[in-house]
Amino acid sequence: MRRLGIWLSLAAGVALGVAGIYWYGSLAAPLDNARAEDAAAPKPERKILYYRNPMGLADTSPTPKKDPMGMNYLPVYADEQDDPGTVKISLDKIQRSGVRTEKVEARQILRSVRAVGRVEHDESLLTIVALRTDGFIEDLYVNKTGQHVSKGEKLFRVYSPQIQSAQTDLIVAMRARGKMTGPDSEKELEGAMLRLRNLGIPQDRIDEVRNTGLNPRTLDWPAPADGDVIEKKVINGQRVLAGDELYRIADHARVWVMADVAESDIAEIMVGMPVTVTLRAAPANPVEGKVTFIYPELNPETRTVAVRIELPNPDGLMKTAMYADVVFRTEGQQAVAAVPDSAVIDSGTRQVVIVAKGDGRFEPRAVKLGRRGEGYAEVTDGLKPGDEIVTSATFLIDAESNLRAALQGFGQPETQQ
Repeated sequence: MRRLGIWLSLAAGVALGVAGIYWYGSLAAPLDNARAEDAAAPKPERKILYYRNPMGLADTSPTPKKDPMGMNYLPVYADEQDDPGTVKISLDKIQRSGVRTEKVEARQILRSVRAVGRVEHDESLLTIVALRTDGFIEDLYVNKTGQHVSKGEKLFRVYSPQIQSAQTDLIVAMRARGKMTGPDSEKELEGAMLRLRNLGIPQDRIDEVRNTGLNPRTLDWPAPADGDVIEKKVINGQRVLAGDELYRIADHARVWVMADVAESDIAEIMVGMPVTVTLRAAPANPVEGKVTFIYPELNPETRTVAVRIELPNPDGLMKTAMYADVVFRTEGQQAVAAVPDSAVIDSGTRQVVIVAKGDGRFEPRAVKLGRRGEGYAEVTDGLKPGDEIVTSATFLIDAESNLRAALQGFGQPETQQ
């Protein structure tokens, strides 16, 4: 009986083992079949164009190899290649590089032209004091250069025999008129007064002679205009001749600022253009004005053109020969396609911008630039409004593009050795 029990236990264990194997096989079969089907399914093969240096050097190989440091060359697959001239950069690298883009917009190009200017006399407010007859200076009332005078103020006292003679003729004509009537007497009187006017004698002296009948020996010469004496060429007791310049008077209520504009910028300057003038003696008080004249000559030594700005000077703060910084605010005629200066890679002979084409693809594109101003440059060829361009990290993308182009060039069959 004991042997029979042992035999029955062994038989039951064998039966259970066989059942377990059958159950496990029924579950594992689908998994094995799926794996077998995946292994049997043909996978598309990626075509390798060439192998590139892992350190980014311009060295390629048609077969796998290692660099001098033992690093494997990296394969370059055909499906990684993009359109010619386009470089593809991963999104994480774009984020790390700080790449920013901006759409090309039509805008006015506002440019500021800067020049150095100097304050000068307003030539239209200069006056020369001279006699129209010979004479002798007996007294000087204004005897200092820089002295301010008002119109009608006495400058000097002069004795002139010719003025004395003309006054005598006036007195004789007046007496003749009192004795006789008729057109001839009136003509003589008018002629005598005209001779005095031709000598520059003031009207109040002529009236004085007519009213008193006297012939004063000397004449106090009046100032012909308001202003400051900038030149004095006469001293007390001097004999002067007709036409000699005795004083030069400048009215400083208005002055000129002469700005020297560079030859390359003069085409931007126009009459009537708004200007900001800042005296170096008063940097906190800029003055607004307008261009009133552009001189027709170019200074061959400095290659500049003089531009005139007229400014009021009621307080006399602007002194002649002062230096000033002049800013001309040019205005564009119409809106044009423009890009930020930071988007332009300028080699001196070629200008390039990076066009963002989406999905991490970028295209370096040569452009032609026009006017520049306030951080923007006009694009005359190569872009149109709406194109998206890179405004930061442009040099990184340009370097990546140049590297890819070099690698592709080294990867061409004719260049392989």
